[in-house]
Amino acid sequence: MTLHHSETASWLSKAVRNRRAWSGFFALVIFAAMIPLAVRFHNQANVALHDETVAIGPGGQTIFVTDASRLVPGYRVTVDNEDAAAAVREQQAWLDRGTIPSAASVPSPDLARLALLDLHVLSRDHNVAVAGWSPKWRYVWPRDLAFVASAFSRTGHYDDAVSGLAFLQRVQPNDGVFMARYLPDGSGVPDARGPQLDGSGWSLWAIGQVLQEAPSAEVRRATAAQFRPMLDRSTQATLAAVRTSNGLPPSTSDYWEVKPAGTTLATSAVLLAGLRNSAYAYSVLADPDRSQEAADAANKLQAAIAEGFGPDGYPRYLGGSHTSVDLGVSFLLPPFGNDTDPEALTSWRRAPRYMHRPAGGLAPGGSWRRDGISWTPTVGTVAVTAACVDPPTAATWLTWIASHRTSAGSIPEKVLDDGQPASVTPLGWSAASVVIALDELSHGCNSIKSD
Repeated sequence: MTLHHSETASWLSKAVRNRRAWSGFFALVIFAAMIPLAVRFHNQANVALHDETVAIGPGGQTIFVTDASRLVPGYRVTVDNEDAAAAVREQQAWLDRGTIPSAASVPSPDLARLALLDLHVLSRDHNVAVAGWSPKWRYVWPRDLAFVASAFSRTGHYDDAVSGLAFLQRVQPNDGVFMARYLPDGSGVPDARGPQLDGSGWSLWAIGQVLQEAPSAEVRRATAAQFRPMLDRSTQATLAAVRTSNGLPPSTSDYWEVKPAGTTLATSAVLLAGLRNSAYAYSVLADPDRSQEAADAANKLQAAIAEGFGPDGYPRYLGGSHTSVDLGVSFLLPPFGNDTDPEALTSWRRAPRYMHRPAGGLAPGGSWRRDGISWTPTVGTVAVTAACVDPPTAATWLTWIASHRTSAGSIPEKVLDDGQPASVTPLGWSAASVVIALDELSHGCNSIKSD
């Protein structure tokens, strides 16, 4: 092909313009491709590790431990404690009064033992387990305490579990709706976070968990009678919450502890679990009318959850995307609830795809901020459900937790993207979930029993 001078000039001009256009296009493509990488590195949070664990130190004080070499090996006692031998004997005697669950599929024989000792120390000063020992965590969350009560009751520490329930009953207001958290002396609340409706469900689940582990039918009935006031208040609060046009509770903060954008699956599922356990507790008390009322309300709520959340794959919020799935779907399944909807189990199985974080753990939900942090209470709670519906997966998650503990063997709240433990250590919710999951693996899933 031959071009005249004018045609050549025109062609060259177009070529230059096209080259610039294509160069700009490719630059844009490269820039766009780098955005996720840049965002990833920009969003990786760098959270400090507050301490290695907590222990009984000099003068018998509960203290932070920042150097694991300061500990008597295998115990939560410092070597510079003047009465270290006596403190070690006390901790061993406490362990000996109960059992330490283990599973051959989880190659960390000290996982439950150290988790129980951490819970024991966190309960020591106020006879109730605080969430953590760092000042901002040295409070009692009804949710966390429910997990601790379950862990204690399952491992033979029944009196400690009952003490947790007694605290909840003492601080619960007459309307049955708990505040988000409480001062450990029971004198009030530390801030203005306000009420959190799922506490009513968690208190009922905790009652059911403890009753199931009572050493005898006589003790079971006595315990149910002891906590009849909390049972009545929490049940009535839950029944009132679901008397709505769609049968679902109103918008209220849940375990994310952020201002909610609407009704969450987590709150709905916890209230459902609460009603199931309420029905069981009333059957222990030989109150068939109350038991049937709770059971009927649970059936209606379960149907409302399936109708409202099921079509979208059980997302965090009513009408949300299935990719926003969070622990709410775990709370539908054993040992929390007993949902039989196959789609709920399917949603639970695919949840880690959306909650996965760089270190191999999980964020609180699929729509949680992308800061690279894994949360051990999330992983532990997923392991609890997995122990009931998918034991090999439970073992995988528990092994992950065991490998991301501090050098003292305590479970931190967070794990950074590089696998390093971070934030408060130990966290009661995480320690309790590990104990519960190992108990499920070793003894079978404890769903709601009949008396």
